[in-house]
Amino acid sequence: MRELWHPGTEDIELARVMHALADPARLEIVARLATSEGVNCGTACSGIELHKSTMSHHYRVLREAGVTQTTLVGRARMVRLRRDDLNAKFPGLLPSVLSALNQPGDKRPSAAS
Repeated sequence: MRELWHPGTEDIELARVMHALADPARLEIVARLATSEGVNCGTACSGIELHKSTMSHHYRVLREAGVTQTTLVGRARMVRLRRDDLNAKFPGLLPSVLSALNQPGDKRPSAAS
């Protein structure tokens, strides 16, 4: 398997990060990743009712925007949020997004919409 491309911290662009976070399915993935140090992509997307190729697309958008880091472990792909890189580039952005997702009474977006 070939190595996956990730932008360097200095190459992460706000517009690409915001685009990646603008989709309800990707927001759901980010919310799930926020509760762990890294998960297998199959585990993180269980319960999100989207086709496997659509989920792969969402993971690619998040990775190429610099929101996530994907490492290959055997045949599995382990995904984690790039918290340190995002905080270095855009201080407070990720905590603000995650906080907004967890507001009481605020309904989390549906990934299927």
